Amino acid sequence: MAEQTKSKSRGWQGAVLKLMGADDYELTVTSNEPVTDDYIRLGFTGGGLLADRPVHPTMWLRIWFENKHGKLHQRAYTLVDPDPATDSFSLEFAIHDGAATRWAQSARPGDTISSTFMGSKFAIGDPAPKGWLIAGDTAALPAINSLLDAISASSNPSVPATIWFEYVHESDTSLPLRLRDQDTINWIKRDGTALTDAVRDAAFDATDHHGFVALDMKSTRAVSGLFKNDYKLGKANVKAQAYWRENGPAS
Repeated sequence: MAEQTKSKSRGWQGAVLKLMGADDYELTVTSNEPVTDDYIRLGFTGGGLLADRPVHPTMWLRIWFENKHGKLHQRAYTLVDPDPATDSFSLEFAIHDGAATRWAQSARPGDTISSTFMGSKFAIGDPAPKGWLIAGDTAALPAINSLLDAISASSNPSVPATIWFEYVHESDTSLPLRLRDQDTINWIKRDGTALTDAVRDAAFDATDHHGFVALDMKSTRAVSGLFKNDYKLGKANVKAQAYWRENGPAS
């Protein structure tokens, strides 16, 4: 796979990333394990990625996959449990029809694939907020878990998080969210604007909180707007990234 992706054109996306100073890394698969019937986790070594880049919460990179038409396209994935000492991490895939899922389901230890890293960054902030408001779905599970881990490792690990988590399959409710005793989880079945409505209905003055939103493009816009205005977080205290859109991933 890596030899194929290296020899094929990455089109305008690859050209733009190169112009912006992105770096390429060859990843090697070390494991492939099911998490649920609808979710899998692959282990990787990073080809020098974690030696070059400091680890931070929600850290992500772009992976290049070949579609049914033989063309390359990139999809973004959050690193799971990155370990700089061994240059290793995992990536998680929600199973659906697509080039990324097909590759992930068939990948075996020793397989390689090309990736590109472009300026991923995130910080908890100082002073730390009094609480977190988090909205995401299965695509955002690794980012949410890394954020919860970072909060636990911060100067104020007892800070609570309120999470709205959108799911599709019943098995999604057994995914390994790293909830702590002080966290509140709201499981929302994907159904139109159900998650956005639930966030709106729960609004309160959260001026001293921070927000994190990672949903589809439409929902990300709606929920980040609610966090900024209805919850009074303001623009500076909300980190929002659309992880996908109806016709395919957003990035």
